[in-house]
Amino acid sequence: MDIAGMSSLLIFLIFVALAFDFLNGLHDAANSIATVVSTRVLSPRVAVVWAAFFNFIAFLFFGLHVANTVGKGIISADIVSDAVIFGALGGAISWNVITWLAGIPSSSSHALIGGLLGAGLTKAGFDGIVWSGVLKTLAGIVVSPTLGFVLALVLVFIVSWAFVKATPAFADSTFRKLQLVSAAMFSLGHGGNDAQKTMGIIAVLLYSHGQLGGEFHVPFWVVITCQAALGLGTLFGGWRIVHTMGSKITRLSPQQGFCAETGGALTIFLATYIGVPISTTHTITGAIVGVGASRRMSAVRWGVASRIVWAWVITLPASGLIAAATYGLGRLAGMQ
Repeated sequence: MDIAGMSSLLIFLIFVALAFDFLNGLHDAANSIATVVSTRVLSPRVAVVWAAFFNFIAFLFFGLHVANTVGKGIISADIVSDAVIFGALGGAISWNVITWLAGIPSSSSHALIGGLLGAGLTKAGFDGIVWSGVLKTLAGIVVSPTLGFVLALVLVFIVSWAFVKATPAFADSTFRKLQLVSAAMFSLGHGGNDAQKTMGIIAVLLYSHGQLGGEFHVPFWVVITCQAALGLGTLFGGWRIVHTMGSKITRLSPQQGFCAETGGALTIFLATYIGVPISTTHTITGAIVGVGASRRMSAVRWGVASRIVWAWVITLPASGLIAAATYGLGRLAGMQ
């Protein structure tokens, strides 16, 4: 990393991107720990350390497909400028803070995508949009919670059949241990998919400043720094959202927590492998609803779930509008 060759503005924007990554971990900590805390398998303090560790080591298990999608698959790398990145990050960070204060589990991922679209559209109009990447991301909004729902529901039926003759005490003890594994899997998926979004932002910023030697790629120092920032954010936890995710949607047993986390983790693994920047919030919410619905439809508090869905719907346009305004402020401040 050649810090001496970087402008002060570039360094500032990299720090802003890492601030978003930190807030992403803070905001999305609930996704990783809500089920394991609500079932009392781990205390909140131990749960965040567990999740943060697996957030950090995720780079050992996944490629950089999502980082490439975010870096050059949402808006064209040719239109990226300091003002565009400033606007995108401003929109995403502002929306994250608003929803975090309100205790709403919205998507940090889609706040960033909305920010990129808002700033990109303001600068270059529709010509600067990479529609294949946008459509892939929009499809993920629907597919990820649906797949999480289905996988969690199927897993509930499989484990219920497998433990039909087991005593309740044995089943509870077994799934308390297994939930440690499923929580680790989900945290790996969270770290693998979410940290890569910030990697893509920093990489395309470096590319626009001619710091990558003319060819887009993600330097290793960017990978490590982004994983560390996300893990550090998770350590601070998102306590306002933990309660919503862990108990307001439906009550969970260790068995159901295991199924929800495993179904969510498998969905994220698949998306990360094919390079789709999905929302871990959407995915785990779909999985939690799935295990709740496996008992009976009335076990799910559909009013809470519907409010969460509305937050999903407005995230892209809201963060996009804020990003457009922030892009304008960046231009007024002299950013190109």
